Amino acid sequence: MKSFILAAGLALTASIASADGIVSYTTDDSFEDVVFGLENAILDQGLVIDGTSHVGDMLERTKADVGSDVTIFTHADVYSFCSANLSRKVMEADPMNIRFCPYDIFVAQLPDDDGKTIIGYRTFPEGPMQEVQALLDTIARSAIGME
Repeated sequence: MKSFILAAGLALTASIASADGIVSYTTDDSFEDVVFGLENAILDQGLVIDGTSHVGDMLERTKADVGSDVTIFTHADVYSFCSANLSRKVMEADPMNIRFCPYDIFVAQLPDDDGKTIIGYRTFPEGPMQEVQALLDTIARSAIGME
């Protein structure tokens, strides 16, 4: 019953966040565990991580340079990757779907969030890009054990 309640709470978080163009899941897992899970979930799909943007580190490193003293994230990384098969499919349907490639999933911790970790991605428009969104959802959920 506890896992059902946890999964229901995570799904609710995703539904609420989806209204803002973002789907996200929150977990008690450590940032490092979620990153490890994400890397493995991407590789398990037969995909290659093209790059990792260390957004949290950059914002922290440059905050004084831009006149701020606010720490936005304890940790925050964005993982970029692509699927040749799926990208071809969605771009054959509409070449302007190029604007969505590569695909990104973020992992973040906020400073005052009791060590909770957020994983998520931006939503995509109706039509062929929903297949990409389904892939990102599968990967994000797999990363935190919600398969």
